[in-house]
Amino acid sequence: MSTVSQLFNSPAADVWRVLSDGWLYSGWVVGASRIRAVDDAWPRTGARLHHSVGAWPFVINDSSKVVNSEPSRLLELVARGWPMGEAKVVITLEDRGAQCQVTLVEDAIKGPGRLMPKFLRDAMIGVRNRETLRRLELMAAGGAGR
Repeated sequence: MSTVSQLFNSPAADVWRVLSDGWLYSGWVVGASRIRAVDDAWPRTGARLHHSVGAWPFVINDSSKVVNSEPSRLLELVARGWPMGEAKVVITLEDRGAQCQVTLVEDAIKGPGRLMPKFLRDAMIGVRNRETLRRLELMAAGGAGR
């Protein structure tokens, strides 16, 4: 699994506020181009958000589902992006007062993405997820989700 981690200059509550607003997902997740719908229960276990991936006019509609959620600590998803497949995504928040250590772990679990050699897959996911964390940090620092 690809793992990236970053120390944010925002408390865990501010980061969680962004994560818990499904309508903000396409603002911080690299590759998500728009949000079409968000279950009222988001980000509780079992909730889904319906997103599109890709650049217009080549967008694919799919969804992501919460597998586990612990407010201000953990968000675990199965992110779908067929025809590429599905990925398990685990985001953990370690509160450090005015700061928060955010760790993002991801790997393909179904579909053609699993056919890519692991060392290559991890490298590609890692590059994308470093930018994802940069975006998430900026949104948390900017007060998104309030």
